[in-house]
Amino acid sequence: MSTRKRESLLIGLLAIAVIGSTLALVRRGDDYAFFDPLIDVKAIIDRAYVTPVDQGELQQAAIAGMLEFLDDPYTVYVPPVHADEFNKELSGEYVGIGAEVSMIDGVLTIMNPMDDSPALDAGIRPDDRVIAIDGEPTLGKTADHCVSILQGQPNTPVLLTIDRAGQTLEVKVIRRQIKTRDVKGFHRDSGDDGAWRFLIDPQSKLAYVRVARFTGEITQQVKAGLDSAKAQAGGSLNGLILDLRDNPGGRLDEAIALADLFLPEGRIVSTKGLHTSENVADARRGQAYESEPMIVLVNGLSASASEVVAGALADNNRALVVGTRTFGKGSVQGVRSIPSQPGAVIKITEQYYYLPSGRCLHRTPDSSVWGVDPSPGFYIPLDENQHFEMRRARRAQEILRLDTPESADDHWSDPQWIVQTLRDPQLARALEALQVRLATAQWPAAPEGADMQNQIQADELARASLQRERIMRELQRISRIINTLENGQEVTQSRDLWPDDVQLTGGMLTIRDKDGNPVAELRITGENLERWLIDADVEPVSR
Repeated sequence: MSTRKRESLLIGLLAIAVIGSTLALVRRGDDYAFFDPLIDVKAIIDRAYVTPVDQGELQQAAIAGMLEFLDDPYTVYVPPVHADEFNKELSGEYVGIGAEVSMIDGVLTIMNPMDDSPALDAGIRPDDRVIAIDGEPTLGKTADHCVSILQGQPNTPVLLTIDRAGQTLEVKVIRRQIKTRDVKGFHRDSGDDGAWRFLIDPQSKLAYVRVARFTGEITQQVKAGLDSAKAQAGGSLNGLILDLRDNPGGRLDEAIALADLFLPEGRIVSTKGLHTSENVADARRGQAYESEPMIVLVNGLSASASEVVAGALADNNRALVVGTRTFGKGSVQGVRSIPSQPGAVIKITEQYYYLPSGRCLHRTPDSSVWGVDPSPGFYIPLDENQHFEMRRARRAQEILRLDTPESADDHWSDPQWIVQTLRDPQLARALEALQVRLATAQWPAAPEGADMQNQIQADELARASLQRERIMRELQRISRIINTLENGQEVTQSRDLWPDDVQLTGGMLTIRDKDGNPVAELRITGENLERWLIDADVEPVSR
């Protein structure tokens, strides 16, 4: 190449480089221009505001304001001071004693020692009242404060002063890394160090496994539980129940792996967003539990990763879905660090989940359909009180009581017993359907004339209307307080309509018109009636 040609080529390359650099500066200048008004506002505050302003809090408020504009509850700013707690929540790991606790009568109380935990090794039992931690009384402290003392560095001791049925004990517990167990069976076996039982119907060889949330190693734990049930059943299972109720989600990779455990083929989920290309996850043949008849339990608190699993199994006709419509949290969050603020992160929505059918899982204010619906004929709604009673009965099965013999009244394979004792008609319906499937080789048929979609929409409308009514009632109450204060009158205390020791659940409420004629008779299903009547247009009648 001649010298003149080489010079011409070099000049051309330099020209392209200069143009590229200029465009980059223009783009960067546009970004900087965005911040000019913010810088001006900050300068005005610094020079003119009447009182000193905490610069760190002002900065956090500016960040929060930008994220709030996105109107996305799943995009959040995590400042450095909360980073450790955020990471614990994300991983399900922390250093401590490994026990579920609560404040009862102002004192820290052990609800349940976790599996393979230092608390369990040290002999801590449910209902132990922790009077003091390292000599510091727990009476009057918050649960968060007590937990912060219980947590610490690995292999360090913490001394608990325990009140156990009137006896005072000093128990030393050695802290260590705790991995929360999010895979559970249907009952704790007091005869086997509290191990979970996964074979819910030994005669029919039906298994049950519940996933509380999607942290690491969930699929491995589910498989271990089902392997245990299979071994107990003699080497094979005739059906299984996967319970994802109240599961808020978690790691997408674990959700994909869990769905793959049960799917021989087919699409599991796809994700895509404005700044990301579509990612597709398909099942791989050859996993452990691809053929057993299967039911997935879900409800309105099943969200995110749990919806991915339920949707994949339903859309691929691999499992029946029993329960209610899921939550509709079909978005993927990434965790991005903030380089200029070490330790701080933004958890930001980057993509949406799409079911194998192509439908987006996510619920927006304009959505009439979202999440995953039960299979036709298997919509089993629960009201608030039923859900509370079911969770309370289930929690009793989770408590580890090594000194309590197995109850002779445990009839787990009897759906009617599950309804009456465990208050769980959804689990009962799932177990009954599997038993029918085993006996007839067919799933129970959906009732004729049942319009599940209309029923779901009607229930969702009723739930939203009730929520609006409660908000309006609270606004009316606050308005009365404001009016009273503006008029200079004393704010009256809430009225007592009947004595506090009256038991209402199961009673009846009769409504009469002005002439005394009965208009409606309502069964009372909970103890909250007085709270709703206090601000209503009613008053006690003297007799």
